[in-house]
Amino acid sequence: MILEAARRVLQIEADSVREQIGNLGPSFVEAVEVIAASPGRLCVSGLGKSGLVGQKVAATLASTGTPAYFLHAAEASHGDLGMLVAGDLVLVLSYSGETAEVVRLIEYARARDLKTIAMTGVEGSSVARAADIALAITVSREACPLNLAPTASTTAMLAVGDALAMALSEKRGFKEEDFAALHPGGDLGRRFLKIKDLMRTGERVPSVLADTPMTEAIHEMSRKMMGITAVVDAGGGLLGVISDGDLRRLLEKDPGLLSQTAGACLHPGAKTVDAEEFASTALARMEDARITSLFVLGPEGRLAGAVHLHDLLSAGIATG
Repeated sequence: MILEAARRVLQIEADSVREQIGNLGPSFVEAVEVIAASPGRLCVSGLGKSGLVGQKVAATLASTGTPAYFLHAAEASHGDLGMLVAGDLVLVLSYSGETAEVVRLIEYARARDLKTIAMTGVEGSSVARAADIALAITVSREACPLNLAPTASTTAMLAVGDALAMALSEKRGFKEEDFAALHPGGDLGRRFLKIKDLMRTGERVPSVLADTPMTEAIHEMSRKMMGITAVVDAGGGLLGVISDGDLRRLLEKDPGLLSQTAGACLHPGAKTVDAEEFASTALARMEDARITSLFVLGPEGRLAGAVHLHDLLSAGIATG
């Protein structure tokens, strides 16, 4: 009985989202174009359950390239209208379309030549008539057994809000780099850290010239504690690498290894990464090649730095 009731709710709400596919039309396109063309911010407002949905919609818009903020429709009439400034647009959410506070907010905005967009479940409602653009968010019924509590309708409004945010994001050409810049903290921030934020530079990078004796090359590997060293030419161009594994294999073949130069012992197939690539890309490259270090190349193939698996572990990119 309990599971049946829960599944019925989910089915009704899923159906309500599907209904919105058919509801989308020219007014949605117009809303996206108006918002995308505006140099100002998008003020999202509502009351009650619609207001709670509006808070989430505003947050999604702001995090995907559309400057947005939430204004509580009731608080607006008590001083918070000052948040609205010239150039802003207004997006209101009211399923009934008869929320007096929302109507007053629209009237205030339009009196100041601010464009207004409404999401409402009743096309001929006061809110729909007052707004410049009205988006129909109609559902067949609420998931509430009494068909009273906002359930399917709020789910549908939230879904259309997401659709609006994503359509705007695509129209603006919002890229992964832009998303990373807006999410510097937490797991998302770590996911979008770039190699340049983590890489070792200068004296921390193990590096020897091609004519360096192998005794000194081994000392360099031990001193920099990366289990590898780059071999470069006089201009800093990366010629190859020598790793701990290379040393073991070379010693098995040639006991006279220590009498040779780094250039004679290098492995030319160096695995590299660009400073502008994401740290998560470096991790994937290490995992694919089953290695623990990558060298970073700068202009014209010159050695610019290095990154070790431990650097990724310390930054939370990889887990031990």
